[in-house]
Amino acid sequence: MKKRSYALIGTGAAFWATVSIFVNILYEVGFSALEIVFLRVLSAALIMFIYIGLTDRKLLKIRFSDAYYFIGTGIFSLVFFNWCYFITIREASVAIAAILLYTAPIFVLLMSRLFFKERLSSIKILALMVAIVGCILISGYLPSGGGLLSTSMLLIGLGSGFGYALYTILGKAALDKYDPMTVITYTFVVATIGLFPISGMEAIITASHNIDSWGYIFGLGLVPTVLGYIFYTKGLHYVEASKASIIAAVEPVVATTIGVSVFSEILSRWQFTGILLILFAVLLAQRENSK
Repeated sequence: MKKRSYALIGTGAAFWATVSIFVNILYEVGFSALEIVFLRVLSAALIMFIYIGLTDRKLLKIRFSDAYYFIGTGIFSLVFFNWCYFITIREASVAIAAILLYTAPIFVLLMSRLFFKERLSSIKILALMVAIVGCILISGYLPSGGGLLSTSMLLIGLGSGFGYALYTILGKAALDKYDPMTVITYTFVVATIGLFPISGMEAIITASHNIDSWGYIFGLGLVPTVLGYIFYTKGLHYVEASKASIIAAVEPVVATTIGVSVFSEILSRWQFTGILLILFAVLLAQRENSK
């Protein structure tokens, strides 16, 4: 079961990595970052509601007293980390945004120790450090090649990593009470409700003027969102939160591969080294589990 869960988490992270394909197209159409986030969660919520409505409506039942789980995963995680991530991309660069986003495993490791009392083994810490170095190399941002960030920009970038980590922590807690499909559905629903007053109408108006964009909006909701979160959340059900965050570091590996194959980006030897380091970190995490 553990090996299958690792595969599910890795597959989910790979689906997440395809987000750049859809986001770049929607940027060109004229959508803002916040509008893209809204359309992502809205389309995902509709897809999940239709699917569950046709397969198992019992999964839509939740207790009102448990709404705080989904406020956490939907608003404080999904919406918050996407907003911080897109702002960092716009104001700094994709490379710097990727580095700061993948501080998430550090936050997960600390919160897992605090809330779930997970053991901080030497192998787990080593795997975490190796994964972070790998992410830095993959991003292409080396100490000799970039400038300094302002304090506010640094905090926003770190906010994306913290928000990203929150889904693993809060989602893990919600899975003790609900099916993964329920957790995912209400995460998207709450995120949609929370974003609607801010960017909902603007996004819908922009989309109505660009009918051709609906196919990409549907793809954004299905592939990197619904499929990504389904695979990741199902795997998270049987794996420690800290290990899951390390395994999910395969996302920048896939994202880099997409950049090379789809956007004709050139892969440097540092980026290739980063890919190998992340794969090594995943193997370390699996090795600790077998022990």
